Parts: sequence; structure tokens; C-alpha cells
Amino acid sequence: MKNKRLPNEPEACWKEKDMASGETVPAMVAILRTNGCCWAKAGSGGCTMCGYRSASLSNVTSEDLNSQLDAVLEKYDGEPFVKLYTSGSFLDENEIPMDVRERVFEEFKGCRRLLFESRPEFVTADSVSTLPSNTTVALGLESSDEDVLVKCIHKGFTAAQSQEAGMRIKDAGLMVRTYLLLKPPYMNETNAIADAVNSARFADPFSDEISVNPLNVQHATVVERLWKRGEFRSPWIWSLIDVFRQLSGTVNARLMSSPSGGGSQRGVHNCGKCDQEALAAVERFSYSQDVRDLAVSCECKSTWERYMAAERMLGTAADIGRSFDSDLIIRM
Repeated sequence: MKNKRLPNEPEACWKEKDMASGETVPAMVAILRTNGCCWAKAGSGGCTMCGYRSASLSNVTSEDLNSQLDAVLEKYDGEPFVKLYTSGSFLDENEIPMDVRERVFEEFKGCRRLLFESRPEFVTADSVSTLPSNTTVALGLESSDEDVLVKCIHKGFTAAQSQEAGMRIKDAGLMVRTYLLLKPPYMNETNAIADAVNSARFADPFSDEISVNPLNVQHATVVERLWKRGEFRSPWIWSLIDVFRQLSGTVNARLMSSPSGGGSQRGVHNCGKCDQEALAAVERFSYSQDVRDLAVSCECKSTWERYMAAERMLGTAADIGRSFDSDLIIRM
């Protein structure tokens, strides 16, 4: 029997590394249980790929959130980078009331970077004016293509709204991390690469960092239903590497990726033999920005190329590796 999820306990808390002030530093990451994303709870169903509704509860109070924050602070060892995530928007007062927000700012005023996410509609002149100077706001742009945002992701806002929010944050002297989604549902591998490249160039003027997030199949989502029917394959790591190769030297923002579920069938993966080597290359590049760190070799790269050619020929975004004999794809 699963443990009951309590509103006064954080969903998760862990340590990792990231960058602050141009150097690699320890970072603490916490996911808070809140009343949930306004878009997911508006009767719209939320985004097609997002399973973070499972981290949401109802009637979470300021007292509950302060208890969660107490638990996070018990694990805080003075890491210079702190990331606080919710299942929606930190700047939505239905998720993080102003008194809790102010406490967060006070507790972490000594760290170099404090990062949280928000939908653009909450990035107003008033909300931005309250943010401390160590703030990085993460914006989930996902794609700059309006058709992709509406038909594939069901995002509930436009690329122009993200752009406006990003410029507002930058004009206030704060940092922006923009998230892009590599391979939304209904999109084949070739188009997914092109969309990520185009979206990064769109986001570059208002972004300090661009995080390319390969789609990870989360539970109880539209994407999971497609995946189970063989109508979706998580992207190849070769595709992520190709995106970085095309963008390297052409944008000012730091390019990065820390894929969830990397190397699994639900996450970004290659043949299995080279997955960890390829993911390590992506991690190295995320810190060095040196395209030479993306050097990886494996015979499955030619399979990836033929896989994309077969998708284009068949006019499908289905997982043709499951639908057809993989040897046939290799011979095409």
C-alpha cells in the first residue's frame, strides 16, 4: 500500500549540480506539493505530456507550505543554487501565497541563484518587482510554433506571451531559463529537431539559458496513451545531439539538457549500448558548450538516420521500430 501523500510534506528533495556565476556548483532541488497548476485544473485537461498533476493536492494551506519549507531547510547545506518547483507556477498565489513566497525569498537570500518556474500570465510588472536579484525564472515555452503549442502540446498560452514575459524579466535585471520540448506528440523526429532549433533561436534574445528537454513519457498523460499504442517513440539521443550541433555558436544563451528518464524506453534513448556514453556527452556539453564534447560513435547512428528517412517516407510519427521489423528499417 502506498504511503498517503500529506500536504505538509514536500514531494521530493535532492542534490545535484548546475551552474552559477559561470562555474559548476552544488544545487538543491525541491518539489513542493501545492494546489496545482491553474491550466490543468481549469477543465482543459492541461498539457498533453505533463504528469505533474500527481504532485498536486487540494486545499494546501500556507501553514502546510511553511511545513514543507521547514523540511526543505533541514536538508539545505548552503548550496549556492536552489531550485524550487511546484506542479505549476511559483508566481501563482493559489499555489504559493505571498506570505510563503516572501519567506522563501528571505530564507534563500544568501544563495547565488534561486530558480522557480512560472507560466507567463503570472509574470506581471507587479510580480517581477517583488523578485530578489538572485532570481532565475524558468519559462516553459516548449515551442515557438503556435500550431505545435495548440495542437501537439495544448499549452494554453502563445509563444508571444512567453517572449513578453522573458523580456519583462530580463528588463528587471533577472535571469531567464527557457525550457523547450524536444519531440512533442504527433511530430516525427525530423520535424522535432527542426522545431527545437527554430524555437531556441526564437528564445535566445530573452534567455540566459535554454534547456532542451526530450519528452519523457509520464504516467496518466495523453502521451502515455499514444506510447502504449505504439504511436509515439521518445526521441533519440542522436536527435538531441543534432539540435546542439546545429545551435552551437549561433546563440548567446547557454545550451543545456538534463533529460528525465534518459536511457529508458520512456525517455530519450538510442540503441541501449551507447545510451550512457551519449548522455554523458550531452552533460559535458551542457557545462562546457564545447561541441567537441558531443563526439560519440555507435553503429546505431545510421539506424537513427534510416529511422528518420522511413518516418518521412511513410508520413508517420508512430514508433516504426515497434510497428515494423527493425531490420527492414536498417536496410531501407
